[in-house]
Amino acid sequence: MRVVGIALLALLGLAGCSGASYSDDVRYRIAGGGPSGLYYNYGAGLAEVLQRELGIDIEVIETEGSVDNLLRVDSGEAILGFAQGDTAVDAIAGEGAFDEPLSVKAVARVYDEYVHIVVPAESELEHVSDLEGRRVSLGAQGSGVQVIATRVLHAFGVDLGSIENPELALSESIDALQSGEIDGFFWVGGLPTPGVEALAEEMPLRLLSIDPDTVERVNSAHVGVYRLAEFPVGVYGIEASTVTMTVPNYLITSAGAPDALIRDVTRELFDSRTEIAGRVSVAELLDRRQAIFTGPMELHPGAAEFYRRARR
Repeated sequence: MRVVGIALLALLGLAGCSGASYSDDVRYRIAGGGPSGLYYNYGAGLAEVLQRELGIDIEVIETEGSVDNLLRVDSGEAILGFAQGDTAVDAIAGEGAFDEPLSVKAVARVYDEYVHIVVPAESELEHVSDLEGRRVSLGAQGSGVQVIATRVLHAFGVDLGSIENPELALSESIDALQSGEIDGFFWVGGLPTPGVEALAEEMPLRLLSIDPDTVERVNSAHVGVYRLAEFPVGVYGIEASTVTMTVPNYLITSAGAPDALIRDVTRELFDSRTEIAGRVSVAELLDRRQAIFTGPMELHPGAAEFYRRARR
């Protein structure tokens, strides 16, 4: 995989060395997530813009989520991808799901993601601790959802071994909750997540709260990337106040990606945010002043060049 990635990055380097002129014989890919989530839809909107404005052949591909996206970008299989900030920190350190540090950089902090713990409205489950011994999807294997879910459950003192976890992607979790095959599922995404929004139109839902003490316990072990937040009242048709935690989401690229290409990608990301917001509303939240805060992951030099020029 790494040999293939090196070869692809070499092609990308040739494509990007001429500034705004890119190779017609290279197919670029954006590592998204499942089609029911924001990663995929954001990536699809961005791909349309980049194809039109930069004249490159680019498409979004379906993946398992943050861990998978980081690995694909590192290998050269994808030129861009989306990843949760906590998983990105693990990737550059070679910790958690990663056997060694990955050579990935940030393009922008694009939006904050909310940790969802979704159960039917009529469920007897009231607290995260009630999930012990239940059938709960903690996210697909290779997803950032699974990373956060295990951290939250550990902070609550829930025995992970007691949970029947089928490791479902979002679309599969939605189907399983509707059919009664699972009691609930974890999801981490922007608001509103299309798949969860569609589910809420089919059946009433509730979201379990993650209290401030739990957020603090998770943060103490994981570089403080999480923040306490409330779901807006009315999201997914839920009127009850629910507290949770958020994690920043980054658009990432390979450290070896051409500077000129990433500079122009970053420009189009901002110039077309209103257009992309027609597909995913969170794109409208993109803010140049906040986008640079991707630490401890460094900005790619091409992205950094865009931000420097934009300040002039």
